[in-house]
Amino acid sequence: MDNARDWNDRLQDEGTWDKVKGNIREEWGDLTDQETEQARGNWEQFVGTIKQKTGQTAGYIEGKFREWTS
Repeated sequence: MDNARDWNDRLQDEGTWDKVKGNIREEWGDLTDQETEQARGNWEQFVGTIKQKTGQTAGYIEGKFREWTS
């Protein structure tokens, strides 16, 4: 499992962020753009926001990000 710092770096990388932003909108359409941008660069906050809005597990969320960034 990657650590939060690795994921924070991935969320900060402009190329990676642009790539996954569309996937985020498709997968979690109930997240607002503002919520998505506020949590960008803070993996734990980002996962917490998605968990709160969708009820999905951290493992599922991380799995989706692995899929999108590999």
